[in-house]
Amino acid sequence: MLNKKLLVAAIIFFISSAVHSQVFPTKPVKIIVPYGPGGISDIAARMIGSKLSEIWKQPVIVENKVGGGGAIGTGFVSRSDPDGYTLLVATVAEFTIAQHLNKQINLNSLRDFTPISLLTDTPMLIVANMNAPFNNLRQLAEFSKQSPAGVSFATPGVGTLNHLTGERLAAEMGIKLVHIPYKGGAQASLAVVSGETPLGISGAAVVMSHVDSGKLKILAVASQSQIKGHPDWPTAIDAGLPDFVASNWVALAAPRGTPQKIILKIQADVSAILQMDDVREKLIKAGSEPIGSSPEILTERINKDSIRYSKVIEITNLKAD
Repeated sequence: MLNKKLLVAAIIFFISSAVHSQVFPTKPVKIIVPYGPGGISDIAARMIGSKLSEIWKQPVIVENKVGGGGAIGTGFVSRSDPDGYTLLVATVAEFTIAQHLNKQINLNSLRDFTPISLLTDTPMLIVANMNAPFNNLRQLAEFSKQSPAGVSFATPGVGTLNHLTGERLAAEMGIKLVHIPYKGGAQASLAVVSGETPLGISGAAVVMSHVDSGKLKILAVASQSQIKGHPDWPTAIDAGLPDFVASNWVALAAPRGTPQKIILKIQADVSAILQMDDVREKLIKAGSEPIGSSPEILTERINKDSIRYSKVIEITNLKAD
């Protein structure tokens, strides 16, 4: 009788081991985007999800869970099983800004998630209406001295990376900028195009078509060096603002506790996809730099930007709506 029990136990153990040793994934994988369709996080998710489906021979479903400035989708993934089958496309906003801006948010990026890889990097652009009486940051500073009420700038909303970049620009240049929040990047960029506001802080993907058609002009780009394909766009660093770097990176993360083997497999496959010529071409055309990184590099980026933006929030005394 004992031998029979041992035999049954051995069979169960063997079957269980065989199941767990199967190559991930063995069923559909879901990628959650906490914003609506059309943005750079959604574009990156769908492009990478399509390629992962081909590699893994399993459906990779991209789902938009919108609301709460990214908090709804982010919270959903944090509560999901840590098995690699529910992933999050995260951005700098919810992973490094939200927890400092709104203390009521019970989410912490490195406590609740395991970083996988940086996907893309999109530097912030400081843009202006074509008829604005300034063509660079130095001229903006001079114009602001003649405008006691300040110079208004448009962004997609309070507490966004765009907003913090504008507040930081004002503080470091010693000028007065007045924030005008809009409901999304498209509305904010159109406000600058129409002249409703003379200045805007935007991601390249949102304003590229307006710049190409001559409806907006670039004052500076908040990156370490010139953007590929646009050597004529000066950086804020060139204008005398040391380390003025602000970019809306997009990354892939999993719920905390996801096995390391699964994390490393996803990271390796995603990094390979981001080296594919067709993927790189489409992302660069959308105004983003394809990256691909180790979990350690993403963790370092989260820590660095979290410190940077918590200081901006503290200095400017920003509060969430």
